[in-house]
Amino acid sequence: MFDSIGWGEIVVLALAALFIFGPDRLPGLAKEAATALKHIRSAMRDVRGQVSDDLGDEFADLRELDLRKYHPKTFLRDQLLKDD
Repeated sequence: MFDSIGWGEIVVLALAALFIFGPDRLPGLAKEAATALKHIRSAMRDVRGQVSDDLGDEFADLRELDLRKYHPKTFLRDQLLKDD
């Protein structure tokens, strides 16, 4: 989840949150954020299960599909620079 953020940035963000919200409100905000994240994960799991049930075997094919090759820049570059 934090592939582009290093430990140094996480520490700076935590210290900034501590100064902005204070030590009294920070634990409550962290608990609310964790609860919201759990709800979002649960909703995503439900949506993924519903799509899997509706599409069946076709959903497995969609998971293997590489959408990066359909990015407009990639698609145009491939079409314009391909050898005929």
